[in-house]
Amino acid sequence: MVRTRTTAVRRKFYARRIPILAGLSALAAVTTMLVLPTAQAAPPTPPSAATARTYLGQLTVKPEGSSTGYSRDKFPHWITQSGSCNTREVVLKRDGTDVQQDSSCAAVSGKWFSPYDNATWYAASDVDIDHVVPLAEAWRSGASGWTTSRRQGFANDLSRAQLIAVTDNVNQSKGDQDPAEWLPPVGGYHCMYARMWVQVKHYYALSVDSAEKSALSGVLNRC
Repeated sequence: MVRTRTTAVRRKFYARRIPILAGLSALAAVTTMLVLPTAQAAPPTPPSAATARTYLGQLTVKPEGSSTGYSRDKFPHWITQSGSCNTREVVLKRDGTDVQQDSSCAAVSGKWFSPYDNATWYAASDVDIDHVVPLAEAWRSGASGWTTSRRQGFANDLSRAQLIAVTDNVNQSKGDQDPAEWLPPVGGYHCMYARMWVQVKHYYALSVDSAEKSALSGVLNRC
């Protein structure tokens, strides 16, 4: 009788415990969802290093052309993407965390991590949208012969890894330099940067000069 009663008590205990544990598990799952930070977004993923090396080998190698006639106005940006949102605001929203926008689509709060220098910013005014392949570089590499429409598409390209939100001062220090002259301060981002650069040049059939190709090859071979 004692053994039977003990077994019954145990069954009663576990019968009560199972729903309690299930409830605690559900609560933990909900709590986890509430406290986890929003994932950092990023530009479209460029091809792998191996594919980028193949693409690089397919690019025309020749000296850079002249900057004569170049103007940023010949690459119209930032164009309207939808509603009142232009390309800059779309990238700020995409690359930031918890970005809040006002009725005109301007980012009024949020957090932005710049992979070029591992800096985090909380004001959109501290962030530039970098053209990975700069407009002037594109001009000297073949874009001088494009239509304005094609240059506009290049300057506002959201489908490839051509636009990225980064620290404004870092973007300004880059200017229109190619990878033989400038790479992001964070060495761990060089591989990604080279993959991005090659993807864009390959897609738009832009040329590379010999120093640029050598620098890109060196980075991609170390990926």
